[in-house]
Amino acid sequence: MVTAARGGGQRRLIDQDELRRVLGNFCTGVTVITALHYGAPQGFACQSVTSLSLDPPFVSFCPAKSSRSWPLMRGAGGICVNVLSHEQLQLCRRFATSGAGKFEDTAWEPALNGAPALHGTLARIEAEVEFEHDAGDHTIVIARVSELEVHRQADPLLFFRGGYGSFVPSRPGDGQARSGFAQT
Repeated sequence: MVTAARGGGQRRLIDQDELRRVLGNFCTGVTVITALHYGAPQGFACQSVTSLSLDPPFVSFCPAKSSRSWPLMRGAGGICVNVLSHEQLQLCRRFATSGAGKFEDTAWEPALNGAPALHGTLARIEAEVEFEHDAGDHTIVIARVSELEVHRQADPLLFFRGGYGSFVPSRPGDGQARSGFAQT
């Protein structure tokens, strides 16, 4: 099907399943975004985190408008982006599910901005929400980085073609690339 586009041209309507299948070929890291809501920890799994700007130091992420967690978190201002390791698949699944109990049996401590910093992650990025933009069925959030830290060196948890896995990096000087995606 074709519709009119801005400028008088024509635009094809994109099937959502086709869009998901094609964009699924872009591998992303997996994070858990956290904040406090009246002292109670809140969070959700998010794979749409990206470095946006070095000056000023901005990151962005895109919570779904159907998210139950983000409306509670947005007023906190301070958030923590917890970068997950390949060993944290179960943690990811817990935070990807709606409802209570996400923080049960989840070790965390307050980051400098107060948001929950999860234990065992690869890194954390603390940030303050500065802007939100409407974007279809999601919201684009832009946050200014206030603190950040690498916790440990390990393989990241990745999302690719609807599944989770990890990355095996090539070694400098190897004649052959060893990179690949191992399904979990």
